Amino acid sequence: MSQQINLYNPIFLKTKKALSALALLQSFGLITLGSLGVALYVSLQASDLQRSADTVSAQLRAVETQVSVLRVQNSGQEKNPSLEAALAKTEAEIKAKQQITDVLQHRDFGNTQGYSSYMTAFARQIPSGLWLTGFTILGGGSEIALQGRTLKPELVALYVSQLKRESVMQGKGFSALKMELPIEIKASAADQLNPGKAKHLPAYLEFDLRSSFAQDKADLAGVKLK
Repeated sequence: MSQQINLYNPIFLKTKKALSALALLQSFGLITLGSLGVALYVSLQASDLQRSADTVSAQLRAVETQVSVLRVQNSGQEKNPSLEAALAKTEAEIKAKQQITDVLQHRDFGNTQGYSSYMTAFARQIPSGLWLTGFTILGGGSEIALQGRTLKPELVALYVSQLKRESVMQGKGFSALKMELPIEIKASAADQLNPGKAKHLPAYLEFDLRSSFAQDKADLAGVKLK
């Protein structure tokens, strides 16, 4: 005896719809839980950052107190080289901790968009007779340094003027400029005294244009162009 089963029975259809709705509800729940998990993680990360900033601030206050005590102990007395060295070291620690605190509290981790907008601006405004050999960008653009070469000194001023047209350079400026002959081929004292060798001097000048010269070139991490 054979038996036929009607696969199109409404009971089966209703069951299928119920299961689909349940699966959809479960998926939605998982997505919601995942989103909440991500939000919680981000919140915890922010809390950790704030706690780190508070910890560093407390350490900074303790170090500053230590410096004040040392200064009082050393006042009116003959300078002690060991104590002076300890003071210098402590003050350096204060400066380093202050920088860490500033970063944690303001979350200024630099320019998260990269160098592209700056590179475009630098390249677009270069006048004929001037070219860049390197640049440095720190603190999200708060510190900018440009190194390059120019056939005429006045081209550097023209370049700075043209950079002001770029939106990425709005609110930024340069306050320090060094210009000199290329270091590797500077004329020696003997060459300068020998007129016959004057013709070998380069036809260009090297320049170093910066927001400030507070930091030495070796301390700045930037990009060198070949």
